[in-house]
Amino acid sequence: MQDHTYKIMELVGSSEKSIEDAIQNAITRANATIRGMRWFEIVQTRGHIENGRVNHYQVVMKVGFTLEHV
Repeated sequence: MQDHTYKIMELVGSSEKSIEDAIQNAITRANATIRGMRWFEIVQTRGHIENGRVNHYQVVMKVGFTLEHV
């Protein structure tokens, strides 16, 4: 097994549909510019209420990615 060094960054994803969609939105967007993402951890979940209904979901997550060997 290869040794890895990880960098952790924090992302905030949002969605009007679901928590899962908010997670996927953040990962998809970050994947456009960050290589080597390997795992995520949800550290906060919150939402916006409008007229007694959940209107928007938001998740704060830590994402770990491997640093490239040079």
